[in-house]
Amino acid sequence: MISSHAFGSQLLRRDGKRKPHEWSAPAPYNSQAQLDRGMTTFLGCFSIGLGLAQMIAPRHVARLVGLQEDDFHCKVMRACGLRELSCGVGILASSRPTRWVQARVAGDAMDLAMLSGAAAMGAPNPERVAAASAAVLGVTALDAYTSIRLSQTPDARRQTRWSGPIGVRKAITVNRSADELYQFWRPLENLPRFMSHLESVQNTGGNRSHWKAKAPAGMSVEWDAEIVEDQPHSLIAWRSLDGADVCNTGSVRFVPVPGDNRGTEVRVVLHYHPPGGRLGAWFATLFGEAPEQQLLEDLRLFKQVMETGEVVLSDSSFSPTPASRGQA
Repeated sequence: MISSHAFGSQLLRRDGKRKPHEWSAPAPYNSQAQLDRGMTTFLGCFSIGLGLAQMIAPRHVARLVGLQEDDFHCKVMRACGLRELSCGVGILASSRPTRWVQARVAGDAMDLAMLSGAAAMGAPNPERVAAASAAVLGVTALDAYTSIRLSQTPDARRQTRWSGPIGVRKAITVNRSADELYQFWRPLENLPRFMSHLESVQNTGGNRSHWKAKAPAGMSVEWDAEIVEDQPHSLIAWRSLDGADVCNTGSVRFVPVPGDNRGTEVRVVLHYHPPGGRLGAWFATLFGEAPEQQLLEDLRLFKQVMETGEVVLSDSSFSPTPASRGQA
């Protein structure tokens, strides 16, 4: 599970060994794999930076590359910026970024065609158009080389393990028994009903499931996960499997409130490696996709579902959920 998500000391048994739901440190990369990773990260960051510039200041970018600064070229710049942002996020977020780098090559070809057409139609500043074309050619060469490297090198296609995991801890008290909350949470297919960032969770047999979640810029990420600890009415712990778009691990614990026959504190702990490292985490926050925000809102909706059987969608609309049958 992810909030788009080891436990530190909690993941150590009393005998000092790691619990099964913490992944081991990744094996060191060889020098060529490190170079491939560095080039891929650079292209992702470059694409995001260029995309932001094109969307925020399209007239300035059009003038910089020698194009007219009219409304038409501003719209073209914004469209190119959206493409660059999508490619950049895809490169940094995907464990298999080859297709996104290939998309950059295709985008480079479109940019070259646009600049060539502008030069043929008499651009206001042909010298700048020529300089921009030369720069795009250079970037195209780097994109093409990186794409070939990613396609041919097994190490470069492996899931990227970015720097240390980010942890999120949230808790909320729900006026339901621990048994009721566990029974609703344990069928993981229920989670998208109150977790807005989740598109679907499908049971794939046994304790394993396939998850699909929303990502910034209208993208999505997917992973397979398994439940590694299941204590009825008390605890559910999970971890993602190899090949996940986002490495994550976490747990939810249902703790009865002392002296309250129905109140239960729901404690959720998530740890994950953000796609694109800390830059990816910052970019997610920029788009309102910070996991802390997501998890807090998810828990509020979970409380609402369990206590009222409905999720408030707006000031005047409600969405009934299965919890309303026998729970309200």
